[in-house]
Amino acid sequence: MAERLIKSNKLRIGDVSLSYHIKKAATQPEKTIIFLHGFPFNKNMWRQQLSALPDNCTGIALDIRGHGNSTSGHGFFSIDVFAKDLRAFVKHLNLDNIVICGLSMGGYIALRCYQLFPERIAGIVLCATQSKADDDAGKQKRFDSIQAVLSHGRRPFAIGFVEKVFAPASLQKESEAIALIKSSIRRNSINSICATLLALAARTDTSVVLPEIKCPALVIRGKEDRIVSLADMQYLAKEIPGSRFVEMDDCGHLPNLEAPEVFNSLLHDFLAAIPAASVVEA
Repeated sequence: MAERLIKSNKLRIGDVSLSYHIKKAATQPEKTIIFLHGFPFNKNMWRQQLSALPDNCTGIALDIRGHGNSTSGHGFFSIDVFAKDLRAFVKHLNLDNIVICGLSMGGYIALRCYQLFPERIAGIVLCATQSKADDDAGKQKRFDSIQAVLSHGRRPFAIGFVEKVFAPASLQKESEAIALIKSSIRRNSINSICATLLALAARTDTSVVLPEIKCPALVIRGKEDRIVSLADMQYLAKEIPGSRFVEMDDCGHLPNLEAPEVFNSLLHDFLAAIPAASVVEA
C-alpha cells in the first residue's frame, strides 16, 4: 500500500481563506476527525496525530482564522466566529458524523460547534480545556497580555508562553516541540494575537450544553497542566453523560506533543468506537 501523505489545501469560505492539512483514509469504512489547535498555535501541532491515524480514518487539521496560513478576514474574532467558520467548512466538504478534537481554545470552539450543529458531530475530544467563561481576574490577565505584546512584541510573549504550557520534564527533553510552539507563536501577527486574546476573554460559558452532548466524549488532561485546573476538567467529564476522563502523566497543557504515543493510543481507542463517517471530497 502506498504511503498516505499529509497534503495541504486551502478553502475560501466567506471572508476568509482557511488553510488545512488533510490525510485521507486508505480504506472503508471511513471516519473523519477534525483537529482544532490551541492559542496561539496552528495546525502543525497535530502532525504527529495525523501521521498515526488508522487507515479507516481521514484526518483534517485546520488553521483557525488569523492563525497559521489562514487569513484574518474582517479581523473581529470570537469563539462564535471560529465555530461558524468550521460549520461552513464542514458543510462545504459535505461531512457528517465528524469527530472534533479540540485543545484549549480548540476545545472552546468544539463546544460551541456542538451548540451550533450537533447533528453532524459523532464524537468529541476535549483536551486541556473547559466550558466556563473567564472570570474578571482571567479577563484582566488577557488584557495584560495584550498590553505586553503591544509593548514588547511576540518574542517575550512566546518565551513566557512556552514556560507555562509545557511540563518541567518536557522543557528539558522536548526541544522539537518547544521549537514548533515558539515558531507557531511568532508566525502570528500581533493583530491576530491581540484579537484572539479579546475573543478568549469575551467567550460565553458553554456549560449548559454539556448535559446535552449525546455523542461519545473523551476528556484529556495533562497532570501538570498549569493553565486549566483539574477541577474544571473533572467538571467537564462529570457533566457530559458517559464521557471518559484521562489524565496523562508528565504532561502539561500540550499532551499531544509531550507524549504523542500515549495520546495517539487514547485517540485510536476512542475512534474505534465511532461509527463510520461520510467520504471527504476535499
